[in-house]
Amino acid sequence: MEPIILASGSPRRQEYFKLMGLPFSILPAVIDENLPAQTNPQKLTEELAVKKVQKVIEVMKARLPKWICGADTVVATDNKIFGKPANREEAAQMLSKLSGKQHKVITAVALYNGNDKKIDFKSVSCTVSFAVLSQEEIEWYLDTNEWQGAAGAYRIQGLAGCFITQIKGSPSTVAGLPLREFYAMLRDNGYPYGAKLRKTEISAVHASL
Repeated sequence: MEPIILASGSPRRQEYFKLMGLPFSILPAVIDENLPAQTNPQKLTEELAVKKVQKVIEVMKARLPKWICGADTVVATDNKIFGKPANREEAAQMLSKLSGKQHKVITAVALYNGNDKKIDFKSVSCTVSFAVLSQEEIEWYLDTNEWQGAAGAYRIQGLAGCFITQIKGSPSTVAGLPLREFYAMLRDNGYPYGAKLRKTEISAVHASL
């Protein structure tokens, strides 16, 4: 399969790439992720994901790869967007506002297709419900440091799972890479992964007959 540049330092996104068996290298894109007020969260995540891909294109223009993937995740509640907390105090404020409420998690994925010289992108959202958190529980979670670098100050794949009462949608969206939509994006852009997968499945069926 053809290698993909992952414009993200997210360990979870790297785990998903490994799970899918995708050959990749990491080049985290450093962009301005400050969240402007009164911004549509869906459009914001799409814009940031695309900017990450564009940043890698800019950095690697002399040896531009065929495939680049960027992604971004935000949490939205009460018309407010939560990105990555800058410090422990801000993380505590985010968790306090999420306590006992539903919130939206939106993840956008952008894919540069070097064959067509275009950037495809898509965003996916789901709803997450939090239990009511005591101040002691918030402080305990902050002590784990899982909040660092996490949209909304929590990671679903870690101890924050103790606080989540319900998820409506794909857990992989909350974790930072909606697998179904990303797979479809690869397939629709002609990446050989999907064709190889279908051939493997067909061979397995024939072998079982």
